[in-house]
Amino acid sequence: MSDRLRLIAFPAAALAGIALGGALWILGRHGPADIVWGATVAVMLLPLGFSVLRSLMHGELGVDVIALLAMAGALALGEYLAGAVIALMLAGGGALEALASHRAKRELSALVQRAPRTAVRRTDGQWSQVPVEEVQVGDLLLVRAGEVLPTDGTLAAERAVIDESSLTGEPLPASFAAGQELRSGTANAGDAFEMRAGRRAADSAYAALVRLVEEAERRRAPFVRMADRYAAFFLPVTLAIAAIAWAASGDPVRALAVLVVATPCPLILAAPIAFMGGLSRAAHVGVIVKGGVAIERLGEARTVLLDKTGTLTLGVPEVERVLAFDGVDANELLRLAASVDQLSGHVLAAAIVSRARARDLRLTAPERVRESAGEGILGTVEGHDVVVGSAMWMRANRLAASVPKALLPARSNGTAEVLVAFDGRLAGAILMSDRVRPEALTLAQRLRGYGVRHVAMVSGDRREIAQELGARLGLDRVYAEQSPAEKVEVVRRVRESEQLRPVVMVGDGINDAPALAGADVGVAMGSAGATVSSEAADAVIMVDRIDRVADVIAIGRRTVRIARQSVVFGIALSVLGMGLAAAGWLVPVVGALAQEAIDVAVIVNALRAVGPGGRPARV
Repeated sequence: MSDRLRLIAFPAAALAGIALGGALWILGRHGPADIVWGATVAVMLLPLGFSVLRSLMHGELGVDVIALLAMAGALALGEYLAGAVIALMLAGGGALEALASHRAKRELSALVQRAPRTAVRRTDGQWSQVPVEEVQVGDLLLVRAGEVLPTDGTLAAERAVIDESSLTGEPLPASFAAGQELRSGTANAGDAFEMRAGRRAADSAYAALVRLVEEAERRRAPFVRMADRYAAFFLPVTLAIAAIAWAASGDPVRALAVLVVATPCPLILAAPIAFMGGLSRAAHVGVIVKGGVAIERLGEARTVLLDKTGTLTLGVPEVERVLAFDGVDANELLRLAASVDQLSGHVLAAAIVSRARARDLRLTAPERVRESAGEGILGTVEGHDVVVGSAMWMRANRLAASVPKALLPARSNGTAEVLVAFDGRLAGAILMSDRVRPEALTLAQRLRGYGVRHVAMVSGDRREIAQELGARLGLDRVYAEQSPAEKVEVVRRVRESEQLRPVVMVGDGINDAPALAGADVGVAMGSAGATVSSEAADAVIMVDRIDRVADVIAIGRRTVRIARQSVVFGIALSVLGMGLAAAGWLVPVVGALAQEAIDVAVIVNALRAVGPGGRPARV
């Protein structure tokens, strides 16, 4: 029998048994009614007994033991209706929990179900449909209207309209031009277009996202595991109260009533549903969290450490200003520098080339090019010896690298400079800047509003640049000029403070991966694709917005609050019911109905972590 059929069959069988027995009782046939109710209990007792035995063999002890004792006691004491109600309660509670979990998982499951299975590839001049696993880097693919992109790549057509809502949550389609990067898992919202595969499907951003979702569904929060362990405490307490009630009254039915009210424990039902709801809520706003562990720690976060480039800033340098010395034309300086930089893979070089082309400057192919990675490049352009790079690169090539005072104010404003020399003399400089994300300006304030005590930046940039940005964003502290190993050490030192942990580390690059792994919760800006930092992180922000860090912390806080609230109220009501049952004020049947109401109440409360109808709840 499939799990889906079992979830329907067991509650239906229990309900049918209670209804049939009730009809016989109304007709005055009390004996047959008891037989039907007793048979219902016996039928439901068998799978429960196997389940408890299997759990005990694995060293697990849950409140299902209480249900087993209550149903067995009902049969022994002739309280057949009470036993049947317990059976219905247990089967119905399991079905309701599964339904609630399914509802909470819909945001995550939808992502997995969208994963493409096939792709249309051009082979030998013909289009053919192939399994997505056969797509190789460089293959030309056709994406028809409405189809999901099978892998990451670049647009080979002139224009495309892409729906990215499944990854980013943004409802409006975006337009892409030829050569721009496309991400798998997004959908074609316009006419059919061609794209060039940049990764194998298994290595794509969407495949990584699916792996994150599957991992998220497997992991369980410490709070949920604590709920499981709490059953070991709750069971002996329940048995003790039942024994006292029996001893004090001499009536075993009172002990049975206590067991009935304690079955099953709302602690087990509420916490998993609330945490799954938190995962769903986070996915809806574009953040994939790898399980309840991370959701709970996000909800308790006291420190948030933020990388700078690509995290607080856009990570895409732009030419801010071109400075030319000694009568050199600024456009000519930019043209010659861009001509050499055409052969460089450095991100600053790409920005310089992009600006030159935006100004419609004529670029020519350089000759005798030599580059030192990360320092500079030199070559010959139209007979001119052109050197582009840092002051250190200039000195290495025996060029004067004294910078005019006009550059000094820009240096203190977080601007990087690329020096340009022609024919043996310093001709000018190109000032580069990395813009701050607009939403980063209020991030620290929002985080403090959610209870975060310490907001700091951990950056490899120069101290004066990092300090200036930290002051602008209102951060509590700035750790500048930090290597990847030093970032890990910062995380370790902060975690040693009891007042400042749990620690959340947010970054976007490969060099951030060790620090992300070392934090209590690592959050990666994963909008650029399946990076090492995404794999090392506990949560991945799929939309290119840093304010999602505050959103997911708010979701974590709300999720933890709802889980604890459901548990506290559920246990309190159960204990109250046990006391009434021990005093003889609740008979087993009424106690079973009361416990059913308690279970439904805590599950409904836990579902608030998702929001009505599966939509995001207000945090």
